[in-house]
Amino acid sequence: MAERPGDGDADTTLITKTKPKTQKPPLYKVLLLNDDYTPMEFVVHVLERFFGITHGQAVEIMLTVHKKGIAVVGVFSHEIAETKVAQVMDFARRNQHPLQCTMEKEE
Repeated sequence: MAERPGDGDADTTLITKTKPKTQKPPLYKVLLLNDDYTPMEFVVHVLERFFGITHGQAVEIMLTVHKKGIAVVGVFSHEIAETKVAQVMDFARRNQHPLQCTMEKEE
C-alpha cells in the first residue's frame, strides 16, 4: 500500500478554545443638580415617581441636592440611566421647572 503524501506527518496542531472574558457592562450614576427655582416638594415627587424610593429617602436625597448642589440618585445600566434622565427632564419641563438631571459613568 502506497503512502499518500502527508500521511506520515503527525498533525501536532493543538486547538485550544479560549473562553472570552466577559466584562460586566459599565454602570452609570444618575445625578440630580440643585437650582434656585424648583420647589423641594417637586424634587421629592420626582424621586418617588421615577426612582421608586420612599418618601423619607426622597427627602434625604433632596436635602443633599439642596445643601451640596448635587446628589447621586441611583446607579444603573446605560439604557436605564438614560431613560431615567430623559423622564425626569421631560417631566420637569412639562411642569415648567429648570430641574437638571444628568448621568456619568461610574469609575
